[in-house]
Amino acid sequence: MSTPEVRIDIVRDEAAGELLTVRRAAFVSEAQIYDDPNIPPLTQTLEELRADLADPDVVTLGAWIGHRLVGSIRVGLEGPKATLGRLAVAPDLQGKGIGTQLLLAVPAHLRADTSEVWVFTGQDSLQNLAMYTKHGYEHQYDQAAGDLTYAYLRKILGDDADDADDADDTDDDEPDETADAATEAEPV
Repeated sequence: MSTPEVRIDIVRDEAAGELLTVRRAAFVSEAQIYDDPNIPPLTQTLEELRADLADPDVVTLGAWIGHRLVGSIRVGLEGPKATLGRLAVAPDLQGKGIGTQLLLAVPAHLRADTSEVWVFTGQDSLQNLAMYTKHGYEHQYDQAAGDLTYAYLRKILGDDADDADDADDTDDDEPDETADAATEAEPV
């Protein structure tokens, strides 16, 4: 099955309700893995999401098929560091490479001085960990937060061949091996 025709662009306030719906639908599977219906992407309010979208140090990218928002990724910008989170793809389109397309679109939206990109996800979210590892993120450490343990991964940016190779690595003719479901992100 081929990757759907997807347009990646910045999510604006007018799409906040749709974004909240996509994230909640995508993160249900994460909540089930951890037996916790109160993970931040499921408890975030529309007002909190709108404040996040208005934050100049946050870029939220969306994936659209036609007029439908089908996925998103949040990019927090802080000095030379970017932190990715809340990678979410609508459940009916998971495994089709949309999460990978979102991940690969991030570098074009980073500040020029960004030298490293971090992401964290639940330690038991094996499909998420596999996707990040496949795209050059390396495990740095684990950290417990309540009943959850997060795995933190980092990718150093630079002029290496991996960055150039990733630009073509959209698996257009193959389904993505990962679920592209959801990545736990920093609490709001």
